[in-house]
Amino acid sequence: MTPVIAFGEALVDMLSSRLGEADGDAPETFTPYAGGAPANVAVACARLGVPSRFLGMLGADHFGDFLVAELASHGVDLSGAVRTRKARTALAFVSRDASGERTFDFYRPPAADLLYRLEHLPAGVFADPAILHLCSNSLTEPEIADTTLAMADMAGRAGCLVSVDANLRHNLWAGGSADIALVTQLIDRAALVKLSTDELDYLRADHPADAWLAERLAAGVRLVVITDGPREVRALGVGRELRHRPPRVEAVDTTAGGDAFIGGLLAELAGHCEEKGIDGGWHQDDVFLRRALSTAANCGAHAVTRPGAYAALPDRDDLARLRG
Repeated sequence: MTPVIAFGEALVDMLSSRLGEADGDAPETFTPYAGGAPANVAVACARLGVPSRFLGMLGADHFGDFLVAELASHGVDLSGAVRTRKARTALAFVSRDASGERTFDFYRPPAADLLYRLEHLPAGVFADPAILHLCSNSLTEPEIADTTLAMADMAGRAGCLVSVDANLRHNLWAGGSADIALVTQLIDRAALVKLSTDELDYLRADHPADAWLAERLAAGVRLVVITDGPREVRALGVGRELRHRPPRVEAVDTTAGGDAFIGGLLAELAGHCEEKGIDGGWHQDDVFLRRALSTAANCGAHAVTRPGAYAALPDRDDLARLRG
């Protein structure tokens, strides 16, 4: 099966014991869970049986040890992960409301993941066909942004398929909001793009949504998938639009919902690429796309019913039980 390579941050989500105002004045505690959007996707793919590799930098500290152990326990290839003493592993303190929706307080920068550079890439990393998955959180500082964009270009030139999940976290950016032009540069390097409706509205600014999406497709994006929490998913390509309604579940923690979704989508795409090649017309195959959207939505639905990130991601047996 075509491997998935995820680049970016692995961090520790410190998940609050409180669920909104319902817990009143109860003492608040925080439980550490392994997380970080690209790392979540690497684990999601590995749990679904796809060869999965994580590229990134972790602190040579207790939390870095924790993340290495967690990633390895799920079968993620860590031969492209680097350790450093120049910065510590990032932390994210996660609070939840009564419906499981989150707010984040990040302890980043400084953080180890921001120090990864092209010279840290393993030799021949893109020599064989692969899917490279990226997120916008590795654009928040100039040096890591240059690394991320250059990596997308390298993978594209090597014939790999580039996937981007916007995954905007505005409080990670120095100005308190994501750089629209920079995020759009990354999106336009991708074949597959995932956005939430909120992210679409932010990135398009004063442009009509249809016009902004048409610009992305004209730039070379093959498929844009737009999620809206528990509501209908849309998948847009040149001359096509597909819709899929996710299963109804009771959300406990939405931390890994989007990452589980894109992980499920990439797992299906990895199988298609293995059978028909990276350029095997996956974005024009409606039968495949409907199946892939269904798998992705089921993965996301499963993940939000459990706390944490890696711990909430489904395997094939979990999906079979969800389908009933």
